[in-house]
Amino acid sequence: MPQPHATSPYGTWSSPFTATSIASSAPRIDGARFVGDEIWWGESIPADGGRVTVRSSTGDALLPAPWSARSRVHEYGGGAWTADADGTLFFVDAKDQRVYRMPRGAEPAPLTPAAQGGAGPSHGGLRLQNGRLLAVREDATATPHLRGIVEIPTDGSAAADETAIRVHIQGTAFFAHPALSPDGTRIAWVEWSGRRMPWQAAWLRVSSGDDAFANVRTRAALQPEWASDTELLYADDPGGRWALHRLKLDGLRASEPEPIAPADADTGYGLWVLGNRWYQPLPDGRIVTVRTNGSDEVVVIDPDGSVRPLEVPATAHVSVDDVSGARVLLSGGGATVNAGLWCVDADSGQVARIRGGAATDEAWMPPAGQLTIDGAHGPVHAFDYAPANPTSSAPSEELPPYIVFVHGGPTAHVAGAASAAIAYYTSRGIGVLDVNYGGSTGYGRDYRERLDHQWGIVDVDDVLAAARDLAASGRADPARIAIRGSSAGGWTVLSALVRGGVFAAGISRYGVADLRMLAQDSHDFEKHYIDGLVGALPDAEDVYIDRSPLTHADRIDVPVLLLQGEDDRVVPPSQSQAIRDALAARGIPHEYVLYPGEGHGFRRAETIVDALERELAFLGQAFGFEA
Repeated sequence: MPQPHATSPYGTWSSPFTATSIASSAPRIDGARFVGDEIWWGESIPADGGRVTVRSSTGDALLPAPWSARSRVHEYGGGAWTADADGTLFFVDAKDQRVYRMPRGAEPAPLTPAAQGGAGPSHGGLRLQNGRLLAVREDATATPHLRGIVEIPTDGSAAADETAIRVHIQGTAFFAHPALSPDGTRIAWVEWSGRRMPWQAAWLRVSSGDDAFANVRTRAALQPEWASDTELLYADDPGGRWALHRLKLDGLRASEPEPIAPADADTGYGLWVLGNRWYQPLPDGRIVTVRTNGSDEVVVIDPDGSVRPLEVPATAHVSVDDVSGARVLLSGGGATVNAGLWCVDADSGQVARIRGGAATDEAWMPPAGQLTIDGAHGPVHAFDYAPANPTSSAPSEELPPYIVFVHGGPTAHVAGAASAAIAYYTSRGIGVLDVNYGGSTGYGRDYRERLDHQWGIVDVDDVLAAARDLAASGRADPARIAIRGSSAGGWTVLSALVRGGVFAAGISRYGVADLRMLAQDSHDFEKHYIDGLVGALPDAEDVYIDRSPLTHADRIDVPVLLLQGEDDRVVPPSQSQAIRDALAARGIPHEYVLYPGEGHGFRRAETIVDALERELAFLGQAFGFEA
């Protein structure tokens, strides 16, 4: 039976997408593994304060409350759990950052020592290979902070004796992706100095112990994986796109790297978290890999270098989490499916949906349109989600309001995935334009490096160009275009509002307002990030002052909604509060909301619900409609 149809102004359409349903609409998958005959995966539970449990394809929730598998290494964590084939879970607990062992049905038992007189080291990037448990360890209590690759005994002997933990490498550098050779004699990893970010410069190292190392000349290495005892795979971008490379090894003597089926796409992106996997070798020598050029494609590379696509629904931020024979576990989002986890047979192409990943109703969530816009610094890439509601339409003379979404990072990207959070707006008659401004990943190094020393210029120019294109093309009402962003995206929101003249309202979620304040509060991982984006202090202090939205807050003349986590250690509340005070002093309409218990990114169901409902109400006030 056809649904009844109504004509009403944009923004007022009736929608089945409630903030409450969105808080639990799509699972947030955090890694997946083949465990015996089962499939296990990590999953965040918004209704339980964002706690991360581990679930099984049998239907069991394996990690009970109050335990939560979450790492704080490098602040953003990742790789907080793994498992063996017999069903023993190894995980980092969010509260104390110790590593625990939990046989199925048993209580967790610690594998690393308790902190003495305060906070202890954090662990992440767990890797269990040949019965040996590797981890990235970070000790933020040391001066200077120490990080390294460690091997943790799985028998619990190190819980009371820290010396039982074997340290393979340690220092003030940063480390990721430990990988043990099949014969157990060597470990490979990625390392970078901290003076530059890992997507700028990171090198591949291989160790056989006893301070013997092979340093492989790389540009920005990612994810080493052993194909055999004499062959090491990794991703690198010497040609400007991250591509797979093969290295032959005789002990620690390495051959010249050989590129594997390079393409005009990236296998890899910003190394923000430790659990990402962009490819996996199969036992027969084939490689299943992700290639990103705006959106993702999954392909199989044969030993002879020939490539064939693997037809899968996942096309956004795809992770190749694990392999078993020809079976592959893929997690991510898709243009026509919700975020989820799939098991794919690389031989037959058969796809089994394990968790989430349901097809969307294209009447409510049509695929995004992929756009390229002319900008001041070159082409600007974006995804356009036009208003869509099969039961409603607007008067023919009305143009829709739009929100320009700005991703965080800034070295990150969006990929045009279907999203109930976006449909929350589009189903009500509010369009969304998701912009990959210059500096985003997913389009190669040249595009990524547009933002070098230009943060606050290129990103702002690009979102302004995208908004002007919306208006000039007749897709949006020029008087009703808002901008919304989180973290670094919040910085771009505030900077664009300072420019003025384009956006009628702004929503900043834990956005950066003052560069000097950010540099002062920055944690170790991002301590020198701003050096490359803006310049180094003290030489660039004048630039820091001039670029900061707080310096020019007197130019903001439109309503602003500020949403902030009270426990945010990346962008502390002082940043949003400073903008709030500046707006209040001039009588600019604004709202400031501080969420207790939230950090950098909202995880609790009640926060997600409240933030969405406040955003919709705020847009209604700014644009003159009642949602």
